[in-house]
Amino acid sequence: MRRRVGYDRPAFAYLLNLPSLAAILLLVGYPIASSSWVSLHRYNLKRPRVFAFVGLDNYRDIVGSEEFWSALRVTLIFTVLAVVIVVALGLAVALLLSQAFPGRGLVRALILIPWAIPPVVNGLMWQWIYDPKIGALNALLRGLGLIREYQGWLSDPGYAVGGLLCAHVWNEFPLAAILLMGALQRVPGDLYDAGRVDGCKARHLFRHVTLPWLSQTLLVVLILQTMLAIRVFDIIYVLTAGGPGTATTTLAWQTYLTTFTSLDFGHGSAYAYIITLITLGLALAYFRILYGRGEFEA
Repeated sequence: MRRRVGYDRPAFAYLLNLPSLAAILLLVGYPIASSSWVSLHRYNLKRPRVFAFVGLDNYRDIVGSEEFWSALRVTLIFTVLAVVIVVALGLAVALLLSQAFPGRGLVRALILIPWAIPPVVNGLMWQWIYDPKIGALNALLRGLGLIREYQGWLSDPGYAVGGLLCAHVWNEFPLAAILLMGALQRVPGDLYDAGRVDGCKARHLFRHVTLPWLSQTLLVVLILQTMLAIRVFDIIYVLTAGGPGTATTTLAWQTYLTTFTSLDFGHGSAYAYIITLITLGLALAYFRILYGRGEFEA
């Protein structure tokens, strides 16, 4: 009598997942381990034979440099503004698209178009919009009589960060809107009916019914948008290249300059792990504030 194969045993499940786990370790685990090891060494391709262990000196050098604090300030300003605007705009659009009106399905489909555009293409499109000679923004504002002559929006430090914000928000808010709209569909209508019977106004229903039910999805959206904003690179590369001056030099852009312009892979890897630690810290803060609040369905 043949022995039955234990298909229901945990060992068989792990055996089936072994090729995927091996691929993940090879494609993800090895680069992470390798870059963390490089971040602890003095390694510059201008002197490729020098690979000296320096411990945390690369991190100390970075934290003690003016470039780091300038890039950190720009990163935090950009991240806070981007996350707040994306979440607020996404929530407003989600609430609007949750209402019944003619053509709602078409509008829901069209709202995904900005998010479907690749970041580099999005940057090229906004580069044309901001163009100081033939840009659509200048033409619109001049046609409305708001400006007298065409402006170089991305060459002005006062407008450059705002220009990046507009491009980033336009590209990212549809994802937040779709996620929040999906969560809104799960809010029981009985709760709204009970609130109206008790005389609750719309703002009270939003605060005490809608927001608690959105807390879990808001957690996901906040973490995702924070990661995207901190690591934003494509639109900076296309639109401003970190300029004018250092007005749009974020930590991600400073990492690129350190690694691929200065060819300093030791400090570049350290920059990358500093970004990782900042992102992890913010994610833990979000979990502490939002996780477990409200009700949600599994």
